[in-house]
Amino acid sequence: MLAKDFKTKVLPCSKKLLRFATHFLKDEDLARDVVQDVFLKLWQKRDTLEEIENIEAFTMRMTRNRCLDVIRANKTIPIDEDIDRKLKEKTVDVHSKVELSESANQIKRLIEKLPDLQRTVIQLRDIEQLSYVEIAEATDLKVNAIRVNLSRARKKVRNEFLKINSDDGTKRNTTITATLL
Repeated sequence: MLAKDFKTKVLPCSKKLLRFATHFLKDEDLARDVVQDVFLKLWQKRDTLEEIENIEAFTMRMTRNRCLDVIRANKTIPIDEDIDRKLKEKTVDVHSKVELSESANQIKRLIEKLPDLQRTVIQLRDIEQLSYVEIAEATDLKVNAIRVNLSRARKKVRNEFLKINSDDGTKRNTTITATLL
C-alpha cells in the first residue's frame, strides 16, 4: 500500500478510533497514544493491508486490543458505580440494536416468502404506510379483502418468526414482531 492509499483508506478512521479509545480508556491522552501506536503498526504492515477486506473494522479491532493491553499493563482503572452502570447500559443498548436489526432481516425474508397478494398488501400497508383506500386503488381489491389478506400475512410472518426464534422466548419476539409490523 502506498502512502497516498494509506492516507485515503486508513487515516480517515483516526477520529473514530480516538473516540473509541477515549471511551474505552477514559483518558484522552492515553487514547491518543493508543491510536498513534495503532497507526504505527498499520504503517509497518502496509504491504499486507491490501488483503484486508474492511480496513475500518480491522483498525477498530487493533485499537480495542491495544486498549486492552494498556489496561492490563496498568492493572486497574478505577471506575465509579455511575460510569460502570452507564457502560453496561450502552452495551445492552448495542445488543438490543443488533437483535432488532437481525429480527428485521428475518421478517423481511419471511415477507418475501408470502404469496404474491399477501406480500403486496403487507408491503403497501406496513412498509409503505399506505391507507386501505390507497391500497384498494392500487390493487383493485376491496377494503375487506385487503384486511383479510393483511391479517393472514401478518399471522404467517408472526408464526414463522416465532418458530424460528422459539429459543429466545415468545414474549420478547412478539414485541419485536409487533414493533416491526
